[in-house]
Amino acid sequence: MARHSRNDQAGIDLPKARIDRESVRQALELFGYLRPYRVRFTLALLALLCSSSLSLAFPYLAGSLIDAAAGSTPGKALPNVNGIALLLMGILLIQSMFLFFHALSFATVGQRSLVDLRRDTYARLISLPMSFFGQRRVGELASRLSADLVQIEDTLISLLPQFIRQMTLLAGGVVLIAITSLKLTAMMLASLPVLTVVAVVFGRRTRRVAREAQDRLADTATIVEETLQGIVNVKAFSNEGHELRRYHEGLGHFLTATLRGARIRAAFVSFIVFALFGTIVLVLWSGARLLQAGEITFGELTRFILYTTFVAGAMGQFADLYSQLQKAIGATQRVRELLRETGEIEISLNPSPGPPPARLNGEVRFEDVRFTYPSREGFQVLHGIDLVASPGQSIALVGPSGAGKSTVLSLLMRLYDPTAGRILLDGQDAREIPLTDLRAQMSLVPQEVLLFGGTIAENIAYGRPGASQAEIEAAARQANAHQFIQSFPEGYLTLVGDRGIKLSGGQRQRIAIARAILRNPAILILDEATSALDSESEGLIQEALESLMRGRTTFIIAHRLATVRHADRIVVIADGRVVETGRHEELEQIPGGTYQKLAAMQFREAASRAERTPGPI
Repeated sequence: MARHSRNDQAGIDLPKARIDRESVRQALELFGYLRPYRVRFTLALLALLCSSSLSLAFPYLAGSLIDAAAGSTPGKALPNVNGIALLLMGILLIQSMFLFFHALSFATVGQRSLVDLRRDTYARLISLPMSFFGQRRVGELASRLSADLVQIEDTLISLLPQFIRQMTLLAGGVVLIAITSLKLTAMMLASLPVLTVVAVVFGRRTRRVAREAQDRLADTATIVEETLQGIVNVKAFSNEGHELRRYHEGLGHFLTATLRGARIRAAFVSFIVFALFGTIVLVLWSGARLLQAGEITFGELTRFILYTTFVAGAMGQFADLYSQLQKAIGATQRVRELLRETGEIEISLNPSPGPPPARLNGEVRFEDVRFTYPSREGFQVLHGIDLVASPGQSIALVGPSGAGKSTVLSLLMRLYDPTAGRILLDGQDAREIPLTDLRAQMSLVPQEVLLFGGTIAENIAYGRPGASQAEIEAAARQANAHQFIQSFPEGYLTLVGDRGIKLSGGQRQRIAIARAILRNPAILILDEATSALDSESEGLIQEALESLMRGRTTFIIAHRLATVRHADRIVVIADGRVVETGRHEELEQIPGGTYQKLAAMQFREAASRAERTPGPI
């Protein structure tokens, strides 16, 4: 840790400068979202400049008002006091109109730009491959869509206008001060180099600490996300206290980083205020001496004091604005990192309609497929998988847990691509088929069904958005779900709750099956599709699935061998390799075979359960 600090201090001014330039460049890239609204943004800038410029007229007219009242410039035709006062009121009215227009315009442009940025960030997020999500936590990603974008929103709507206004007041004030008295201007500007150096030093530290605080906040969001997603487990294991301690610890790290940043900003602001007001006192002292010497008038001194106040106020604001800018740059870095990730597909709100993809026949061929997860590069999951499924065949994948069965189907859906080898669909490499077209012809019924927090009808229609109510009900009937849906007071409009919590496991499974039926896929994937059903429901659903599987290539993952007895072919996978293949009757006859061992183990377990079940009294 000490070595790292020395490197930071001694070492790396030039790289830091490069990082600073890169940070600014990334921030400017995000300002590209203002381009569609450039006309209104330009008008808002002009209104802001006019409003700020009119502010600079006040000290000049105030000085003229004092000189007119005191009659300190004999021989010159100065306007009378009433005329100057009326002119000041008129300028104030016009300034208020400009102020209203630029405030409203900046808010409008900023909010519209943020909507576009939020949409693009979300679109990029959901288009990213599974390898990305395998290395990120959900709470961290959610934080980028919330806390980081809120920081950018503050920049576009508040920080940017304030920065431009203070720059205008500073530049205009310095020019008008110089016109009033060069001696006093030189004295005031002597402090600028020191203030600039201090601002740069504090700014770098502020940005680094601000980013750390944003990261710690994302960590706390992750804890909340995980806790709420697994709330059943939290309560089942009575771990509310443990989760609270975890969250409290995360908040502690966030608080530490935030307070460290607050100390840096407080020290910066304190120094700026001391330096600025010290300079003002020095300038006032010098001005008083010039007034006594008759080199300036009362009006000119008043004008100079007011302009000095404007300049000091602007520079004082820069302390806070610069600190906020560093925080915003930290937020833009995180968002830009996300936007620069390469997505699997391009998503559009209004895609141009194209011809529907040619329907696959359903022939699937795995040729020497090998695979390693990106997050576990040292561990190869699949070792040369060869597998062929003819159109309309049902292929069951069985084997011990962790053998690679789910990975095979993940590769089929192209959630990942093989590390080596290839997968052919109807003789064409799967990587050559547009990803959206490929997945549009597949349907998955997973073991752990995730329903969205809408209605039952919306969850079934997720398989084919835009389906009619009649089509939704037909799919539900085929999945044997229509009867229990109708038993609810609101029928298909029943809200399922977060992740489907209001429904039983078997009901959720049948909704998922109805969703798959509605999709009408060429390739059907069943991952323990009947695992959450009781015996009665399982029989009904198995009958529905057999009807659905007819004419479609179907891949089935099952641990209970009884559910795959009638598959056209059973593929036994162990340690990432295909070790046996054949029909149920054939595999049972292989002496010492993996399938035979699995079958014998399940037979013993079933017999043991039967012995423990009490008989009729």
